[in-house]
Amino acid sequence: MIRIYCLLLLASVLTAAPAAAQLYDVRPGEVNYNKKPRAALKVQVDGKATDVREYFQDWMKSSYNVKFKTGGMLGFGKSDVLVARQTPASTISGKLVDLYSTVIAPTDSTVEVAFFGGFDDNTFFDPSGTKTEYEALRAMAQNFAGAARLKAYRDMIAEAEKKLKATEKEKDRLEKEQASLRTNTEANLARIEELKKKNAENRMQSRTDSASQIKNTRLLDESRLRLQRRRDRLSALDRKN
Repeated sequence: MIRIYCLLLLASVLTAAPAAAQLYDVRPGEVNYNKKPRAALKVQVDGKATDVREYFQDWMKSSYNVKFKTGGMLGFGKSDVLVARQTPASTISGKLVDLYSTVIAPTDSTVEVAFFGGFDDNTFFDPSGTKTEYEALRAMAQNFAGAARLKAYRDMIAEAEKKLKATEKEKDRLEKEQASLRTNTEANLARIEELKKKNAENRMQSRTDSASQIKNTRLLDESRLRLQRRRDRLSALDRKN
């Protein structure tokens, strides 16, 4: 049941992908770094900034052995650029390179990751002067976009599984509660029928007791009257003697 639900969810996500074509598409852009515009490659992905940032750093380390650290200044004065200085990245160049990345959240559910880099603080990659390195950086960004897309789908499926399990658990709880209520109701109805029967028996016994009480009262009155007569007769005999 869970697998079928998750497959349906994944199919719906894949079907809806063209409507959100800007997600996971790598496009050229600029990042204002150290008060200057730098050519960058940007891609927007699903997720929250903190989660994507952590995943991006782990992915770069496992995929390219690039270890990013926080450092550097954006143009508006925030120290939130990820930096890997003088690191070997053979997919980009045979020389040591400086790689940079920014992770910002345009919305609550999407994150934009920007890739840019250079040989040093004075030479940054761009599509004209360092086309080979710039295109290699684009390939890196595209690889990340593909990995981030798969992660987003896996996360959505995991969340759907979690919600489905919670729903099934609640369904089981409600079914057990309903079964318990039915059992209690049946027991109460049986008890009510038993009480009704007992009440009917009590009414019959009460009528019988009432009749016996009337008879007993009459017998008691007769016995008192007979006793009084005998006392009167005894008194009369005592006076004669």
